[in-house]
Amino acid sequence: MGASSETFSKREKEKQRQKKKQDKQEKREDRKANASKGQGLDQMMAYVDEYGNITNTPPNPQRRSTVAQEDIAISVARRGAEPPEDLTRRGTVTRFDSSKGYGFIQDGQSQQSVFVHQNELIDSIQQNDKVTFEIKMTPKGASATNVRRWVNEPVAAPAPPEAA
Repeated sequence: MGASSETFSKREKEKQRQKKKQDKQEKREDRKANASKGQGLDQMMAYVDEYGNITNTPPNPQRRSTVAQEDIAISVARRGAEPPEDLTRRGTVTRFDSSKGYGFIQDGQSQQSVFVHQNELIDSIQQNDKVTFEIKMTPKGASATNVRRWVNEPVAAPAPPEAA
């Protein structure tokens, strides 16, 4: 008795190929039978209702509402100009090299490190000085301008009452 030249796995693979071929043929025949080619425009049309859902029924013209152009918001809400006191910030000089002419200030609000150049100084500064400054955006990032040393002015004590 001679052994079969096909192994079990070869027969299984051939059965799977035949099944795929049969399924593909059935799908092709089904598409031909239910072809939507040549349908009218009304059958291919889809509509969007007032809730954004796609439907096959046209909207009711009596239920149509109009929207004023001014009520449509496309972008972020408009903000007014920032008050001038928000532009001035306080911070601490973390590094400043007077020989190179630049350094960095740590912003007290955001803890961001801001570049400062000696051309933007009003008062001379050193490392660990408390300063006030304004931020200007440059192509390389934030830069400090109008930098001056901040002196914490002591509150004057009230004068003693005079004896009458």
